[in-house]
Amino acid sequence: MLPRPVILSVLLATATLAHAQQPAASAADHSAHHGPAGSSVQAPKSEGEVRKVDLAQGKVTLRHGPLANLDMPAMTMVFTATDKKLLQGLKEGDKVRFTADKKDGSYVVTALEVVR
Repeated sequence: MLPRPVILSVLLATATLAHAQQPAASAADHSAHHGPAGSSVQAPKSEGEVRKVDLAQGKVTLRHGPLANLDMPAMTMVFTATDKKLLQGLKEGDKVRFTADKKDGSYVVTALEVVR
């Protein structure tokens, strides 16, 4: 029979090794508490005015107020629509409420509605 200190050393080493082989908690594990991975809080709606619509390219030029979620001041700029259907029926001068975001380095409109 092995001496007691040797048995305890082997047990401690085995327990340490087993613990070390368990995968560490990742950011993805933590994000499970906050919703699906990659999800974010819905961007707030902003108001603007349509200056130009390019349905073929899926782009719209909007004059808008500050966009807090993008840390952007009021200005006029071009956005790409995430779905060209968002731009159907839009015309210059329409007042709109929209949601803008930044995706893959480009500014996009993810939702857009004409304000009547």
